[in-house]
Amino acid sequence: MSHIQVRDDQGVRIISFNRPEKRNAFNLEMYQQLTEYLIQGEADNDIRAFMFHGTDDCFTSGNDIVDFLQSGALDDNHPTVKFLFCLLDLKKPVVAAVTGAAVGIGTTLLLHCDLVYADNKAKFQMPFVNLALVPEAASSILLPSIVGQHKAAELILLGDAFDAETAAQLNLINRVVAPDELISFSLAQAKKLAAQPPLSMQASKQLLRHNQAQVKAQMKLELVQFTKRLQSDEAKQRFRAFLNK
Repeated sequence: MSHIQVRDDQGVRIISFNRPEKRNAFNLEMYQQLTEYLIQGEADNDIRAFMFHGTDDCFTSGNDIVDFLQSGALDDNHPTVKFLFCLLDLKKPVVAAVTGAAVGIGTTLLLHCDLVYADNKAKFQMPFVNLALVPEAASSILLPSIVGQHKAAELILLGDAFDAETAAQLNLINRVVAPDELISFSLAQAKKLAAQPPLSMQASKQLLRHNQAQVKAQMKLELVQFTKRLQSDEAKQRFRAFLNK
């Protein structure tokens, strides 16, 4: 069974992460599928919005470390890189529904979503420095613009986990929703977006994200530094310790 499941509902492409045995950790195949489903939905006039969600107890725990370390150079052909730039370039709006762990890419991909809802079980974390790495997905520019420089430094440099109430206070999510209402509420919001005039919706999203060229340039700079850090001795030590837990 595929670890990425997709269904379309009244103009919304619903993409779910379904690898519960690995806490929905993304491997290369999942990144490839995510990109394909987004590209297909972007080209389909019947699809007017996207929605991401995980399983009942987890959004995603981030990258599958073993798979990621064996994945080769982070160049333009790498599945993770392709996904990040695809997400950045989407013209159609994206909604996310978060419960449980949202670690690493599980948090940074939310910075590219237009509406984000979470329940009180959600836990966000960006432990890049903890693993001797650097931020990715343009989070080093997007996060300070949302939460301010000092708070962004705290979240990135210390890498501590934080709950949904904190995320809402920081404007990283739109609202905390009751667990039994999270998916239905988020889907209803996505359907509202899908019901709007599509060209106006896409033009408005583009205007709201007027700094995309700068964001894309920062994402490329992050990838250069990420690659260097990934090959460093301190990163190798941290990954060995992580995998031995």
